[in-house]
Amino acid sequence: MSDHHAHDDHSHGGTGTYLTVFGCLVALTATSVILAQSSLMDSSPGVAWAGMMAVSCGKAMLVIMFFMHLKWEANWKYVLTIPAMMMSVFLVCMLVPDVGRRQRMYSEERWTFAAQPAPEHHGADGDTHSGHSSDADHSH
Repeated sequence: MSDHHAHDDHSHGGTGTYLTVFGCLVALTATSVILAQSSLMDSSPGVAWAGMMAVSCGKAMLVIMFFMHLKWEANWKYVLTIPAMMMSVFLVCMLVPDVGRRQRMYSEERWTFAAQPAPEHHGADGDTHSGHSSDADHSH
């Protein structure tokens, strides 16, 4: 039984592995910051956000695999995670169209009480609020 325990200690990385993963996490965080502050954010924000999300997924994978020790777990982890992942993807695919198209069936009364988009007015100090509301916004 002590051989089994000793084998587990060697299979779980070690200080060098954890320091390497930490270094990768620092490098990936720096990559996210560089992407966020780059000119790509102005010219193609969708590409920049997609890049930052990809980096975030990579960081999450490293944390889950090494710091949460999932890399060394038995294969039962797939029995738990794959159905949950499939269900979450299914829910997103089913709910996104509903959220995106929810206004197409609004009644006139619902439109009356629906939230209005925020105005995009820029004041002299760069504030995005106009500082006053019109009477038309509160007519009903």
